[in-house]
Amino acid sequence: MTLRVYNTLSRQKEDFQTVEPGKVGMYLCGPTVYKPSHIGHMVGPVIFDTVKRYLTYRGYDVTWIVNITDVDDKLINRANESGTTVEALAREMTQDYFDNLKTMGVDTIDRFPYATEHIDEMLAMISKLVGDGFAYPLDGDVYFEVSKDDDYGKLSGRNTDEMQAGTRVEASDRKRNPADFALWKKSKAGEPAWDSPWGRGRPGWHIECSAMSMKYLGETLDIHGGGLDLMFPHHENELAQAECCSGKPFARYWLHNGLMQAGSGSKLGGGHDRHGDVIDEQAAQEANKLAGSKGAASVKELFERHQPETVRFFLLATHYRSPIDFSDERIDETDKSLEGFYRLFESFERITGDSIYGLSASTTHDASTDLSACPEEFRKELEFQRSRFTEQMDDDFNTGGAVGTLFDLRRTINGFIGDRKLDGGDAPSGENIAALRASVTLLKELAGLLGVFREPIQQAGGGDDQFAGQLMDLIIDIRGFARKNKSFEVADRIREGLTAVNVVLEDRPGETVWRRN
Repeated sequence: MTLRVYNTLSRQKEDFQTVEPGKVGMYLCGPTVYKPSHIGHMVGPVIFDTVKRYLTYRGYDVTWIVNITDVDDKLINRANESGTTVEALAREMTQDYFDNLKTMGVDTIDRFPYATEHIDEMLAMISKLVGDGFAYPLDGDVYFEVSKDDDYGKLSGRNTDEMQAGTRVEASDRKRNPADFALWKKSKAGEPAWDSPWGRGRPGWHIECSAMSMKYLGETLDIHGGGLDLMFPHHENELAQAECCSGKPFARYWLHNGLMQAGSGSKLGGGHDRHGDVIDEQAAQEANKLAGSKGAASVKELFERHQPETVRFFLLATHYRSPIDFSDERIDETDKSLEGFYRLFESFERITGDSIYGLSASTTHDASTDLSACPEEFRKELEFQRSRFTEQMDDDFNTGGAVGTLFDLRRTINGFIGDRKLDGGDAPSGENIAALRASVTLLKELAGLLGVFREPIQQAGGGDDQFAGQLMDLIIDIRGFARKNKSFEVADRIREGLTAVNVVLEDRPGETVWRRN
């Protein structure tokens, strides 16, 4: 199947064809680092980390850039409120962002350019726009003149009134058009400032991304990503100034992910694909967006309640263009749904003596897992699910559908274990072990494209969890002693009491294991 992606610019799915065959230049708008990251800041990185993993799997050489905005009005205001410097605040919040990316398993970003390290590139762009008549100086500021760009508004589809309503406030009653936006801002005393032909100042918000993306990826990007809330004005303005400067298309494909919002959603593994008019969709999602200003917890606070792997699975369980309905209850549901995978991994280790995390799984489709050791019917089912997974991802990176396929693959493998009585029966044959190992390796291969099941989960609590394990071993021994002495009422009371606190016991040949439910 041909890889197809939904392009916000054309409002339709298109065959994926890159500027340079075999290579992909991808840019994602990063954070303005003035406060700790909340869960909404992780949505785009997790999605586009998965996009890069899949494109690499398909054989592309991908370069992925995410910028750091370390000079901005919000940073200046927060630093003043906190009694610190812009530089110190930006450094602290950037490290917080990096820490959370690492915890979420986002580790495929190739470069993080900082706005303050690329002032020269921004000044060069602004100077060219002024010289070509697309921008004008005004009392130390420089504005892009939207009326000079005949295509302005083509990304968002907005008319002039809508443009003015959505633009960040840039007070100047002398601008030629209320929709004109700042490329350069005159700095006030005590604010970060750099020399320019128009006086001491700092860059506007939009010029930063255009200058940095074009420096590292060329004048035409393959993919420009970001949240739907950035489509206007940020991406619209990026596109306008970049194309007026270079005379070339700025990005071949604009991919906008849905926003995190409070509410109830559908089950894990759904393949959402609901999109109306893009302007209405942006307005509706922004109105319900879950952000720090609406009480969203920091990512670190979220990790105190939920495993990062569970959160990542949760973010990928719907189509990336759909809104993500956030609640602790929904993440808890995701956590429970993953227990079946962890039980499968435990079964695999009991049967083979190996850990799934020690398996070497392919990261490219051409070297995908060899299933020749599997019996014919089992092999055909595994091949079908592998094909189904790639079909879902080839259809505009439908991670929701891909997640659903992982659940189907898990059921197929469990069925093979059950049919062959591999777990708890006689010692399995070498042929059955080889087939099981191949099937679980395939599961790890496909899960790795979503960035999950890459390493054992780290239980929160450290020493507390070690103590809980020791205590449970003691309780299981006491229950076993009671059963051996035919004190079945005591044994049943222990099981019932544990069930009441969501601890499940499983009696297996030669052992009893426990898990939190």
